[in-house]
Amino acid sequence: MVNRWIEPDLLDVLGEKGVGCILFSPLTQGLLTDRYLEDIRADSRVATGGAMSRDMLTEENLARVRALNEIAGRRGQTLAQMALEWTLRDPRVTSTLIGATSVARLEQNVAALANLEFTDEELAEIDKHAVDAGINIWEPSSSA
Repeated sequence: MVNRWIEPDLLDVLGEKGVGCILFSPLTQGLLTDRYLEDIRADSRVATGGAMSRDMLTEENLARVRALNEIAGRRGQTLAQMALEWTLRDPRVTSTLIGATSVARLEQNVAALANLEFTDEELAEIDKHAVDAGINIWEPSSSA
């Protein structure tokens, strides 16, 4: 939702070739969960030296995430559930890889499958906030 570089070209090529793709880190290292909505928790990937850094948590990015969280709440979902569902809305996406850190998180993520439909209005509202946020921790390895 905050790193959409595959949409303009790659997904079209995959669709033309009849090939699917598997999305990696759809929750953006926890950004698209409740972990950073208020503060940086001591056990978060940002605090413990994970792939995300504090400079990625700009107020602009967090404002977008909070807006997406509000949409998810209206849908009766967590932000993570909506983000996972959002990645699976495109038929060219075969699967999305989750990195749940506990059984409880895994169960919460799997619960996203209970509500796989978006209205056109919801998608339009999501698109206002789900924009490229300058977070692409995989760019160095994918452009090497």
